[in-house]
Amino acid sequence: MKREFQLASRREFFGQAAGAAAILGTITSQRGQAADKPAANPFAYDVSRLQKTDPKLIAYEEAARWKAPHAEAKRIALGPDESLYICSGNYLTAMSRTGERGLEIALAEPPRCITVAKDGTIYAGLRDHIEVFSAKGQRQATWDSPGKKTWFTGITVAGDDVFAADAGNRVVLRYDKSGKLALRLGEKNKERNIPGFIVPSPFFDVEIARDGLLRINNPGRHRVEAYTRDGDFEGSWGMVSMGITGFCGCCNPINLALLSDGRFVTCEKGLPRVKIYSAEGAFESVVAGVEAFAENAEVCGPSDCTTGGLDAAVDSQGRIYILDLVAGDVRVMKAKV
Repeated sequence: MKREFQLASRREFFGQAAGAAAILGTITSQRGQAADKPAANPFAYDVSRLQKTDPKLIAYEEAARWKAPHAEAKRIALGPDESLYICSGNYLTAMSRTGERGLEIALAEPPRCITVAKDGTIYAGLRDHIEVFSAKGQRQATWDSPGKKTWFTGITVAGDDVFAADAGNRVVLRYDKSGKLALRLGEKNKERNIPGFIVPSPFFDVEIARDGLLRINNPGRHRVEAYTRDGDFEGSWGMVSMGITGFCGCCNPINLALLSDGRFVTCEKGLPRVKIYSAEGAFESVVAGVEAFAENAEVCGPSDCTTGGLDAAVDSQGRIYILDLVAGDVRVMKAKV
């Protein structure tokens, strides 16, 4: 039986608000307004001014575009040989940087995240467990599920450790490479000054930065947080803002990627856009704005959205590969000269 991700109560709030707005519109109409002219929703975000990006802020341009190999694409990652690995349908597919298919692994259910170690070992996060494959696609191990509520959405390898973002339990799990669970990171702890993750929808990511610290998005708090591998909270950056420099909606950013110089690539949903921030978290530029993802922007509003969104990966030449989860295509973005 399919188990859906448990949403935060904010979704219910906005649903009730929309219903209240509809009732208010009917009453007002009956009091003399034209019946064919519905009242505006007073609870709705006015995002019209955010649909267009200032061209001066856009520092990248599209160099190529091609379709994901299967429907329902979810994540994209880069392997050590710079092959792209895409989770789509019930498959893990390796692709060249120009879109040609290579290795493909069929799974019993949809993979939701992927990472590839330096030796080519592939770690795939399914909904409630992790599967391990050789560089040639041979299954090597299936790790036990850590719990019923587990919903893996992000995964990365750091040395001898594998870190997996569990959106269902709002925690990052640290495994050794044999699949033994060693630590749970990010659970709220006042004594250790750990704020705890707020994850209203199934978008939760983890990356390892060049300084050796983990970077984890805390979407409900609209920020990116830094942790040691032992789970110590080291700091954060990010702010709530309807403007381009911050993150808006119920829960952004949803996915992260890192440039070789330590800068961040952030992906958002609701108002789908990809941006660049400095290693310290200062806004720098836009890779692609909302207007580049018209179909994606239509699937949900910025206040509450459990679908849509984008993912990104970066190669050694600084090109950014954007996976559009709605259109199902991959865009190759290069810096403007």
